[in-house]
Amino acid sequence: MKLTFLATTILFFFISLKGLSQHLQDSVPQSATLNYCIQYALKHQPLIQQALIDEKITEETIRTKLADWYPQLNLNANYQNNIQLGTSYFNGNYVNTGTHNVSGLNLGATQNIFNRDVLLASRTAADVRKGIREITDSSRIGITAGVGKAFYDVLLTQKQIDVLDENIIRLNRSLKDAYNQYKGGIVDKTDYKRATIALNNTSAQRKQGQGVLTAKYFVLKQLMGYPDSAALQLNYDSTLLEEDIQLDTLQQINYDNRIEYKLLQTQKSLQSFNLKYYKWGFLPSISAFGNYNLNYFNNNIGKLYSRSFPNSNIGLQLSFPIFQGFKRIHQIRSAGLQLDRIDLGIVFLKSRIATEYAQALALYKGNLANYIALKDNVQLANDVYTIIRLQYQQGIKTYLEVIIAENDLQTSNLNYYTALFQLLQSKIDVQKALGVIQY
Repeated sequence: MKLTFLATTILFFFISLKGLSQHLQDSVPQSATLNYCIQYALKHQPLIQQALIDEKITEETIRTKLADWYPQLNLNANYQNNIQLGTSYFNGNYVNTGTHNVSGLNLGATQNIFNRDVLLASRTAADVRKGIREITDSSRIGITAGVGKAFYDVLLTQKQIDVLDENIIRLNRSLKDAYNQYKGGIVDKTDYKRATIALNNTSAQRKQGQGVLTAKYFVLKQLMGYPDSAALQLNYDSTLLEEDIQLDTLQQINYDNRIEYKLLQTQKSLQSFNLKYYKWGFLPSISAFGNYNLNYFNNNIGKLYSRSFPNSNIGLQLSFPIFQGFKRIHQIRSAGLQLDRIDLGIVFLKSRIATEYAQALALYKGNLANYIALKDNVQLANDVYTIIRLQYQQGIKTYLEVIIAENDLQTSNLNYYTALFQLLQSKIDVQKALGVIQY
C-alpha cells in the first residue's frame, strides 16, 4: 500500500514538472520578434485588460438599464397586531372596528409602456457599446505604437553596443601594433598611450551603454506587461528592417481612420440622443399595473389564515409634469449647446490631425534623407580606416590619423544605426497620424 502511494506521488511529480516546463516554454520565447512583443502586450498589458473589463462592466450596465423594459413583479406581505382596536360612531353608539390580527399578501406587476429613461437606454445601447469598444481600440493603438518604438529603441542601443564592441576589437589591435612598434623602437610611447586612452574611453562608453540597454529593456517589458524577472531576447532581421523603412508619402488623410475622430462621432451621436431625451420630458410616462391581494382578518391569531378575502385590479397610470419652473427648456438648451461644442471639437480635431500628419511626414522625410546619406558614410569610413591603418603599418601615416579614422568609422556606424531606428520610429508616427496602425 505504501509502495503504491509512493509510486503514484513520484509519477504525479514528474507529470507536474513536465507540464510546468511546457508552460514556461510556451510563455517565454527563445527570441521575441516585434510582432510577438505587440501580441504579447495586447494580451497581457494591464491597461488593455482594464479596458476589456470596462467593456464587460458597460455591457452589464446596459443590461441593467434595459431590464426596466421587462415586467416588474413584486411580492409584499405584512402582518399587523392591533393592540387596541379603533373606534367608530355608528347609529348613535361608539363601536370598536376591525380585528386584533390583520395580515395581507400582495402580488403586483408593472409594465412600462412609455418611459423616457428606458427609451434612452434602448436607443443608445448600440452607441454606448461602440464607444467603449473604441476606447479599447484606442488603448490597443497606443500600446502597439509604444511597444514598436520601445522595441526599436532597444535595438538601437544594442547596435550601438555592437559598434563599440567592434571598435574595442580594432583598438586592441591598434594598441598591440603601437606597443610592438614602441618596443621595436620605431615610435615613442606616445602612440601606445594614445591607443590606451582611446581603448579606455570606448570601454567606458560600452559599459555605460550596457546600463542604458538594461533600462530600455525594462521600459519595453513594462509596455508589454512582461514579467521584470523573465528574460527577453529580441529577434530581428537587419535586411527586413531596412526594407521596412519604406512608406507611401503620397497618402491622404482619412479622418474616419483616426480612433479619436470615431470617438467624437460616437459622442456626438450619444449627445443627440441626450437632446432628444430632454425633449421627451414634455411627453407623459405611461405604465400598466396589476395587483392581486389576499387579506386576512381574525381576532384569534391561530385562525388568522383560515380564511382569506381576495381582491384584484388592473389599470393604466399616466404621469405628466405640467410645470417645473422652465427646467426642461433650460435642459434642452444646455444639451443643444453641448452638441455644438462637440461639433467645434471635431473641427479642432481635424486641424490637429492634419498638423500631426504634416509634422510626422516631414520628420520621416528628413530622417529618410539622413539615413540614405549616413548609410553611404559607413562604407566610406570603413574604406578610409582600412587604407590609413595599412599606411600606418608601413610608416606612411601617423597614429593620430589612425585614431581619427577609427573615430570616424565608429561615429559613422553609430550615426547610421541612429538614423535607421529613428526612421523606423518616425514611420510609426506617420502611421499613427494616418490612423493605419495594425495590431
